[in-house]
Amino acid sequence: MTVRPATWVDAEAVAKIWIDRWRDAHLGHVPDELLAVRTEESFGVRASQRVDDTTVATVNGVVAGFVMVVGDEVEQVYVSKEHRGTSVATILLAEAERLVVSNGHRKAWLAVVAGNPRARRFYERNDWTDEGTFEYAASTASGSVIVPTHRYTKELLGRTSL
Repeated sequence: MTVRPATWVDAEAVAKIWIDRWRDAHLGHVPDELLAVRTEESFGVRASQRVDDTTVATVNGVVAGFVMVVGDEVEQVYVSKEHRGTSVATILLAEAERLVVSNGHRKAWLAVVAGNPRARRFYERNDWTDEGTFEYAASTASGSVIVPTHRYTKELLGRTSL
C-alpha cells in the first residue's frame, strides 16, 4: 500500500468511492435536503475541487481509499468496499492525524452521522472520543444543510509525527 497526496488523475476514483461509501453511511440518517444535492455529479465536482486537501491510499496502483483534512478537521475518511476490513482506513486515519499536527494543531476533530455505528466504533477503536451530539453545517453549492452528528476528537499533544 502507498499513501500519497492526491493528484487530478485520482479525482474520478475518489469521487466513485466517496459517493458509494457516503450513500452507504448516510442514507436514512441525513436530511432529505442534503440527499437531494449529493448527486453523483456533485461528488465528481467536489472531488476535483478538493484534490489539494486529499490524501489517497493505493493498493497495486488502484485508489483504495482517501482522507480529506482541513486545518484541524478530518473531513472525510472513506475506503472502497473491496478494501473494507483491511488496514487501509487505519493507515489513512493515522495519516490524517499526522496532517493535523503538521497544520499546527494538537487536537483533531471530525463529525460522524449519528446513525453510523460502524464509523463510530472505528473511531473509538482508534482512541477518538465521542464528545456528544452537535449540528454540523454540511456545505452545499447553495449554502449549508444542518446534519445531526457526533463530534469526535483526539488529543495529539506532544506528537511531532505519527
